[in-house]
Amino acid sequence: MISVVFLMILLYTSLNSMDKWGGPVDILSMNIMELQLLMKQLGQPAYRAVQVFEWLHQRYPSAAGGAFSFAGMNNLPAKLRDELDNQCYITPVSVEKELRAKDGTVKYLLAVGGDDPMPPRVNIESVLMEYNHGHSVCISTQAGCRMGCVFCATGHSGLLRNLSAGEMCMQVYAVNKPVRNIVMMGCGEPLDNFDQALRFIELITHPKGANLSQRHITLSTCGLIPQILELAKHKLQITLAVSLHGPDDATRQALMPIAKAHPVKDLLAACREYANTTRRRITFEYALTEGVNDSPAQARALANLLKGLLCHVNLIPVNPVGLTSLSPTKKREATAFAATLQEANIPATIRRTIGAEVDAACGQLRASQS
Repeated sequence: MISVVFLMILLYTSLNSMDKWGGPVDILSMNIMELQLLMKQLGQPAYRAVQVFEWLHQRYPSAAGGAFSFAGMNNLPAKLRDELDNQCYITPVSVEKELRAKDGTVKYLLAVGGDDPMPPRVNIESVLMEYNHGHSVCISTQAGCRMGCVFCATGHSGLLRNLSAGEMCMQVYAVNKPVRNIVMMGCGEPLDNFDQALRFIELITHPKGANLSQRHITLSTCGLIPQILELAKHKLQITLAVSLHGPDDATRQALMPIAKAHPVKDLLAACREYANTTRRRITFEYALTEGVNDSPAQARALANLLKGLLCHVNLIPVNPVGLTSLSPTKKREATAFAATLQEANIPATIRRTIGAEVDAACGQLRASQS
């Protein structure tokens, strides 16, 4: 459960950033406490805040496929709808293109943002994945990314801007399907957009909205140590996925420039503190790359590094992105790598690749029209 202190911090942050874009405010990123304050300012009873929140995060996404407008909130007084239309905005999100893979994966190229006072228009990508247990959506938290991981298409584009919590929510609503799981693993580094990422989790799990369980949310990070430690303080029940990709600094830095600022030793110490504080198992993402990080010696080093840590290793044969010459580890070597970890009592699995034929697999999102 998100603490009262955390809610007050979010409230303070939001109220002090309402005029960030000038004029009207981003209502889809507001929580119920903020909506109550807004209703008070508009001379409306507090219960109107819950009605507005339900329209934004529950009724409209299911009833109209994300076709948002204040005029459609037909259980609100006409005067209030007009005031909301004048004083607030809902950042538009439009589907520019859909690419469908044979395995059921759908990649969406989305346009988010618009004219002033809204955030600038940018393209992002989201992915809908079909599993036996239900639908999962991989969302973006930034347009572009400044982390520069060499195996990631997004990392080659640089950072355009952060996404708001509302824009993250709209990616979930835009697929217009019941969603069981959300992975914050699309374009961008969630912990580089810390406040809005946490705000998204608050909104998407609210019982008056989508009411998704925190345990069905995975947040992926390349390993920003201060933010991991700060996240631990909130004791969320999400799954934290840390991109490791190497058992030593030299290997990590060759694949992830940000690793120069976050040594493996310090990162693992932060992960241990996170696991001990939250009692949640950490997933370590490891992109198996032929001749770079997949040797038997590196498998043994990784097992030694993770000894005693509450964790699981997700081995991902690196996906081609057309920007590097990196090749995925062959199946036999990948299986042997996993076996070395398992023999050391480190849970490890090899991720099944889905969506690669439409460039929707891990590391392939680029947010381009091609």
